[in-house]
Amino acid sequence: MKIISAKFIKSATNPSQYPQGSLPEIAFVGKSNVGKSSLINILVSRKKLAKTSATPGRTQLINFFEINNRISLVDLPGYGYARVPHEIKKNWKPMVENYLYQRKNLKSVVVIFDIRRTPSRDEFSMIRWIEELGISVLIVLTKIDKVSKSSLTKQKKIFVSFFPEKKDDFIVFSAITRVGKEAIWKKVAQNISLSGD
Repeated sequence: MKIISAKFIKSATNPSQYPQGSLPEIAFVGKSNVGKSSLINILVSRKKLAKTSATPGRTQLINFFEINNRISLVDLPGYGYARVPHEIKKNWKPMVENYLYQRKNLKSVVVIFDIRRTPSRDEFSMIRWIEELGISVLIVLTKIDKVSKSSLTKQKKIFVSFFPEKKDDFIVFSAITRVGKEAIWKKVAQNISLSGD
């Protein structure tokens, strides 16, 4: 997808603060430090649209971005980092679940995993719950530049064993080489029926 414009709209913690309008939304969710904000920046060809940090758990709000006046990308708070204060971790679940359950123009959720780790039972349950809401799920495996080709093949097999019905839908991605960028946009376009891209 050719990026003409990309801008931050606002941050929110509850439905009353969500942006008005009906642009189709794609949400991004994953554990802290999986490279979620970097992925968003590369997708929209901007270095600092979504804030990145060396400190995991830095994204603690729901952040909305408008792309080409046609689509909204939503950066959900990362989860699962031990050093994030307990109060923030306690608030993550209702904040994110409210968004996923109530946002009518949410079309797809990109669930991001670090290729080097194995999904947990909770993550498996989260994906199933999102799908039960009628929202499509795209799984992206990041940081593939940090593993060997043999390890990449092995790890992909592990993920496929967790989600066998999605064996053709995994996309591998590297923030260094940009591998996977076009594949992600192609899948996003399919999920929200974008045309002319």
